[in-house]
Amino acid sequence: MTARIPGPLSRLGLSVALAAFLLDQAAKLIASRVLDYGVPSDLVPGLLSLLLIHNTGIAFSIGHGLDSLALIVLTAVITVAVLWIWRGATEGGRLATVGFALILGGAVGNLVDRVLYGHVVDFLYLHLGERSLFVFNLADVALTFGPILLAGVHLLGWGGGRRTG
Repeated sequence: MTARIPGPLSRLGLSVALAAFLLDQAAKLIASRVLDYGVPSDLVPGLLSLLLIHNTGIAFSIGHGLDSLALIVLTAVITVAVLWIWRGATEGGRLATVGFALILGGAVGNLVDRVLYGHVVDFLYLHLGERSLFVFNLADVALTFGPILLAGVHLLGWGGGRRTG
């Protein structure tokens, strides 16, 4: 029988998910308090700015204008699916656990925003000069790097593949 990877209730799983969630929420709170809505402030001129916006869509503003309740339900269903897949995962060891935990922490961070405010707080604006790419938050960063880690584990063999005992 193949051993399962550290799951959602493991020390590693809980620590990474909670850290991703708390960092995201703290950064959103600070951004909401110190940034003027819709006014960009350069961090790396021509590439990255701070720009406070309220995103009523999902990742990268896809689904902007969709019913808020539908987005809450969709996010909750995806979060439960990630937990179910993670719970049964047997390959990838600790690196896969970190990937799953980042997805969980990021999803919950954006879900909390959507439930409390009806939108997600975004404040990191990636652009190339005047060409706008997208505005995002730290939950989105976790939701990007989590799947990258899982793809690396399962497609490229990062982390030594199968976890033993």
